Amino acid sequence: MKNTNFGHHKMKTNCVKIVVALYPFQAIEEGDLTLTKGEEYEVVDDSREHWWQVKNKYGEIGYIPSNYVEEKSTGGLGQHSWYVGDMSRQRCEVLLKKENKEGTFVVRNSSSKGLFTLSLFTRVSQPYVKHYHIKINAKKEFYLSEKHAFPSVDELIYYHKHNSAGLATRLKQTPSSHVTCIPTTAGLSHDKWEIDASELTLLEELGSGQFGVVRKGKWRGHIDVAVKMMKEGTMSEDDFIDEAKVMTKLQHPHLVQLYGVCTKHRLICIVTEYMKHGSLLKYLRKNETRLSPKTCVLLDMCIQVCSGMAYLEQHNYIHRDLAARNCLVGEGSVVKVADFGLARYVIDDEYTSSGGAKFPIKWAPPEVLGYTRFSSKSDVWAYGVLMWEIFTCGKVPYGRATNAEVVEQVQRGQRLDVPRTCPWEVYTVMKSCWEELPENRPPFRILKYELEKILEEWDIS
Repeated sequence: MKNTNFGHHKMKTNCVKIVVALYPFQAIEEGDLTLTKGEEYEVVDDSREHWWQVKNKYGEIGYIPSNYVEEKSTGGLGQHSWYVGDMSRQRCEVLLKKENKEGTFVVRNSSSKGLFTLSLFTRVSQPYVKHYHIKINAKKEFYLSEKHAFPSVDELIYYHKHNSAGLATRLKQTPSSHVTCIPTTAGLSHDKWEIDASELTLLEELGSGQFGVVRKGKWRGHIDVAVKMMKEGTMSEDDFIDEAKVMTKLQHPHLVQLYGVCTKHRLICIVTEYMKHGSLLKYLRKNETRLSPKTCVLLDMCIQVCSGMAYLEQHNYIHRDLAARNCLVGEGSVVKVADFGLARYVIDDEYTSSGGAKFPIKWAPPEVLGYTRFSSKSDVWAYGVLMWEIFTCGKVPYGRATNAEVVEQVQRGQRLDVPRTCPWEVYTVMKSCWEELPENRPPFRILKYELEKILEEWDIS
């Protein structure tokens, strides 16, 4: 805890709001407050989206990341290691199979709002992962078997840890690998977007692209980060630095978090969250044999990207370069959108067309090809191409066609063919992204709803 004197504090509401820490947080800068998992804190100021001022039991006040706490009145499921929130059925199965221990379980949010699903690993019978809907009776009690109903999900779980009572096996433990899945923060601290280069330790090279070299790094010796070291002359720097302040405030489970930038040296460095498995494009190509038949897993990847894009759309933010190469894969098959907004600041890159405009031709809709008109709807077109990349496990769109041939095909109304393993209902959604007129393309929130509905129907069937 760095500082306890903040003068006047503002709250959105007059009532006292108590939150419980879901994750530990170590105070980093002056004005931050250390969080201890499971402890209660009084909210002093929640007027900022990502960093709240709270008071601990000793009366100390400081900033904490708002996504590290949960309001006490919500029931506090987030305090439990077995609760995984909005994790999808597919990622739950990956997590439980990786643990490979009898009775390993998690509880996740159901697709029906306010309800939950128990996912349980057992070797007693196929399939190894069973999914049970936690139901609610007329008395508002939670149950898996009607004879054993309880006032809370906590009590229900406690009971089934000691009694299988209709389950394939009793509940024994939570996956050890999930314990470390602490979410990212919007920036490394409140109001911190400028990062001191002396606090970064650069490690192995992760790759290179149109912006420069990317290396793994450590911030202050313990936080894993990725550091993009920008090539000299590749960015309009002053504009980008202003934008970086905005970009650090964008935070979503399916966006790669921008922590900040180093601007005090000759080369600009962009510091982001580190994603273990690298680019989605390379991941798809490397794992094609395993992934190709798993349409549920591929569709779940599409939904994860769509979720991140729906957040950008809601915040009126345009990506401009959405493609599998610009998404990253992390622990537990989590897919996140990266490099949003950077395309605007590139002075010269591999996408430059003869007219001087900068965009990737094979992911571009007619209005970008003809008039360089970017919008959320041009991102939707690119998203359709990204879905095609996912369902082909990383094939190149339009094959060996040149950029000029692609432009001609798109303007003639030709579209990418259905991938070999892609179900028709998914291809129908994909094609809706490629409507000629931008206004006829669905927004990301509708695409997410449609794709989740398809996945839910597959789960039931």
